[in-house]
Amino acid sequence: MRELTYSEAIREALRQEMLRDDRVFIIGEDVGVYGGAFGVTLGLVEEFGEERVIDTPISELGIAGAITGAALTGMRPVGEIMFMDFITLASEQVVNQAAKIRFMFGGKAAVPFVLRTPAGSGTGAAAQHSQSLENWFVHIPGLKVVMPSTPYDVKGLLIASIHDDNPVIFIEHKLLYRTKGPVPEEPYTIPLSVAEVKREGQDLTIVATSVMVTRALEAAEQLAQEGIEVEVVDPRTLKPLDEETIVRSVMKTGRALIVHEACQTGGYGAELAAVIAGSEAFDYLEAPIRRLAGRDIPIPYNRYLEYHTVPQVENIVAASRELIRRGA
Repeated sequence: MRELTYSEAIREALRQEMLRDDRVFIIGEDVGVYGGAFGVTLGLVEEFGEERVIDTPISELGIAGAITGAALTGMRPVGEIMFMDFITLASEQVVNQAAKIRFMFGGKAAVPFVLRTPAGSGTGAAAQHSQSLENWFVHIPGLKVVMPSTPYDVKGLLIASIHDDNPVIFIEHKLLYRTKGPVPEEPYTIPLSVAEVKREGQDLTIVATSVMVTRALEAAEQLAQEGIEVEVVDPRTLKPLDEETIVRSVMKTGRALIVHEACQTGGYGAELAAVIAGSEAFDYLEAPIRRLAGRDIPIPYNRYLEYHTVPQVENIVAASRELIRRGA
């Protein structure tokens, strides 16, 4: 199968959906002529025109309001927030309006938009351009939250998100844009409720999200040299969550390590730990559930400090070894 980068897979999904359905359009800061801050939408304005690839002023609240209104009138908008940090400015429309409209109108109105946004550290973009705020939106009823980790997943999940009749927060890690992987040429969907076991193992389950899936897989390769076989589970969709796949894996291995980039306090790992602890997997645990997450500090600009603020491969390896020892 041919290979695409993560960003190319997003672009292909957008293009195929815009060709399929003229209700789909893109709107955001510099998404048109410039091709997006990370080059994801390059060439789309030339193909589809400025009425369907719309450059906006620097107003995240305006973008969120536009896609909410457009979705209410039957369109399928895909908005882009240039950095996830600035989704804070769009929160009124996303949290107080889009997330609640379908419920408040008894299902007679729907808000089928996708709000794409790059997140995460690793580019030296400092504290105001490097945050991972996914759990803010997981907390809000009415929103779906998606965090793909591979080119294959990002295409299938984006197309499924565009088809969905609910508002979807679609989070893309900046470090993943240049990663490559096999992607079918034809359109396809991945359900917004299905996790995937990225690697089979029997000694320890690592549940990881976004770029941490890549690091967990690298750590698993290193641990395999020591005779430790790690199973890596990627939820892919944080809400709705596929609890069954995670619980089944932990029942199999008896150990659970949860890895995400966002700050540990109030992070998504706490939700995953609660799901495991409240399930039948609890009786199979041979060691305490362990969370490995970002430090509770703003992301530093200094590259050395930035590196040590969020989990790296060596941290995952060390935490895995500790869990194996504790459960021995």
